Amino acid sequence: MARASKPWFAPKRFGYGAAFPISWEGWAALLIFLSALAGIVVSLNGVTRAVGVSLLLVAFVTVAAAKTEGGWRWRSGDNR
Repeated sequence: MARASKPWFAPKRFGYGAAFPISWEGWAALLIFLSALAGIVVSLNGVTRAVGVSLLLVAFVTVAAAKTEGGWRWRSGDNR
């Protein structure tokens, strides 16, 4: 039997997506994302910058969605 992996992000209470990180892995992922984003914005320009930011954002959202407790779904204040 496969063991469920530990969630890195808490689900939002209202809306769709993830809230803040709830583990050190989530905080590390967020810090790496922000550092890479700053590096892309400073070092690239034009279309290259847009492509870099887009790819980085897709990668981070994919990881966050996979590592959010209870997954991503619409929430309207109910109990997770």
